[in-house]
Amino acid sequence: MLDVWPSGIATPLAVLVALALDRALGEPPARWHPVVAMGHYLNFMGSRVAPAEGVEPQAARDFVAGAVAWCFGALLFVALAIVLVDAMAGWNGWAQALALGLLLKPLMAWRMLCDEVRAVESALGESLSAGRARLAWLVSRDVSALDAAQVRESAIESLAENLNDSVVAPLFWFAIAGLPGAALYRFANTADAMWGYRGERGGRDWTWAGKWAARADDVLSWLPARITGVLLGVLGAAGGLHKLPAQARRTPSPNSGWPMAAMALALDVRLGKPGVYELHGAGRSPQAVDTAQALQLAGRVVALLGAAALLWAVLAWRITP
Repeated sequence: MLDVWPSGIATPLAVLVALALDRALGEPPARWHPVVAMGHYLNFMGSRVAPAEGVEPQAARDFVAGAVAWCFGALLFVALAIVLVDAMAGWNGWAQALALGLLLKPLMAWRMLCDEVRAVESALGESLSAGRARLAWLVSRDVSALDAAQVRESAIESLAENLNDSVVAPLFWFAIAGLPGAALYRFANTADAMWGYRGERGGRDWTWAGKWAARADDVLSWLPARITGVLLGVLGAAGGLHKLPAQARRTPSPNSGWPMAAMALALDVRLGKPGVYELHGAGRSPQAVDTAQALQLAGRVVALLGAAALLWAVLAWRITP
């Protein structure tokens, strides 16, 4: 055994462990999943901070209640991550890396994302109604009126957006701030998915109660989303990469347009949400082969992240005195 454990090497090794666990095992059981626990907290608090349907919203009250509930939940999960990291302080370096990777894995999800997108394409091959039903597992939009091409567009869009939300951004914040950083991002993104709506959803009005959650996710996703978009554009050899910023601005979200527009340009397909936005309107309508190519391209991004983590670990080892 080596006597010297290089400072900081546990972080890139943990990323490699998390990616390997994701590929081999997928998601842990729900009872052990931290994101499920986050969802339970947000569901419990959401029923208390957002006014029920028919109750008049009050902007200041709802906003403050949502912000306080969000901050308390974020503090809770970040504190738990800090306690777990501190508990490993005296461990052997390899044990630290393995444990960190095991804890990081549930905060990112690549295999599940791929499986869900493939399932939509497979269901669409059976029938349009089956494709719509399967897509409803993946997106929050109304799928009842989508045609086959729009179902496929939505699946590819979700793949691109969640490549950032479920892989790139959690790993980015893990690299910046360790397990607490990844936990904070995962909580913020989950809160945005559950609370970040403009208007009524699930019988409650989120206009003000969910505004803090939406803005917090926007801030934490800002840089990772642009990194994801550039990586998709470069690895996809998108000839229209210079068009990416303008295309990304077509979506209401300040972040999700970046990976989605990059995917559209790389595949040369048209993506969009009916009545809301259209990306790369000059592109063709996506076909089944485009879903496969989108998965391959997103996979290259994940592989590049793994290669970067490996290079980081090697360099950290080599420069240790």
